[in-house]
Amino acid sequence: MKIFINNYFNYISSRQKLILLILSIFLIASIFLGFIYGGFSISLVNFLKLDFTPIEYEVLTKIRLPRVVLAFFVGSALGIAGATLQGLFRNPLADPGLIGVSAGAALGAVFAIVLINDLINLSYLGDYLLPLSSITGSLLTIILLYTITKGFGHEGVTYMLLIGIAINALATVGIGIFTYISSDNQLRGLTFWMMGSFGNSTWSLVLPAIALITISILWLLPYSRQLDLIQLGELEALRLGIDTKKLKLNVIFSCAFMIGASVSISGMIGFVGLVVPHLVRLVGGVNHNYLLLGSTVMGGSLMVLADLLSRIALKPAELPVGIVTSAIGSPFFLWLIIKVKKN
Repeated sequence: MKIFINNYFNYISSRQKLILLILSIFLIASIFLGFIYGGFSISLVNFLKLDFTPIEYEVLTKIRLPRVVLAFFVGSALGIAGATLQGLFRNPLADPGLIGVSAGAALGAVFAIVLINDLINLSYLGDYLLPLSSITGSLLTIILLYTITKGFGHEGVTYMLLIGIAINALATVGIGIFTYISSDNQLRGLTFWMMGSFGNSTWSLVLPAIALITISILWLLPYSRQLDLIQLGELEALRLGIDTKKLKLNVIFSCAFMIGASVSISGMIGFVGLVVPHLVRLVGGVNHNYLLLGSTVMGGSLMVLADLLSRIALKPAELPVGIVTSAIGSPFFLWLIIKVKKN
């Protein structure tokens, strides 16, 4: 592990290490603000002294702490998944939503909410039914995507993006059908879930998601150099000794696990996987050793801040965090399209 860490940071310049340090400080500040402020604010003096009133202690440990931790891990997952997929597809507009992973995970979750209990009695799964259904949906999407594109050979990466967009559209149709046949109570739950929220964060759901996201991130990091080399083209990467088939398989399935775990608990949260990698590139460069770490840290930071904004914008009511990220991300997306067109 020590050798891997040393080798990993050897490919990160001093300037990039400084940027990662600044991003880490920004993350700590974001988490600090996320702990203190919200519908019920915790005294800054009490927080610094770690001396809380009984109600502050209950709010911090049972509501605020799991929520902020989950927001960080979901943001980190979306950030690194976006950076990895953009590198794999060599496309700056790629993100988990564009290849159908998010929609597949959402379709699995919507199926669980609306229909699965009418077909099979899975009540014994309790709160884990939704996450398991969501992860299953994302995995089935990835398997379908990989199976279809496997026959395209070295051009598979290009076709994978196009087929992913088609799968995304099909999954959206499925979500629409389930929404149409849902009951009033189910429809209300679906509506808020589709907008994205961390309001129902509990440790029983957060801890398994954290474990799955952490394992997936650690699994992705060793492929940073290979992602650098594949920017030369898939055939060139093959000539340099890169097993591109193994690279695609590991990247796609790791992203599927992360996105499935994230969507299952937080719902649909857009634009983070698109915006964060570009912000990290703008300030530090395109080296994937730096880019994956930077996207992980910045994605977590921005998601914690977006969740904080969703809690205080309409206090005491709560704004869905997906609306906040979309309001920030959509103008950036338009700017990115205009920039790509000019280049």
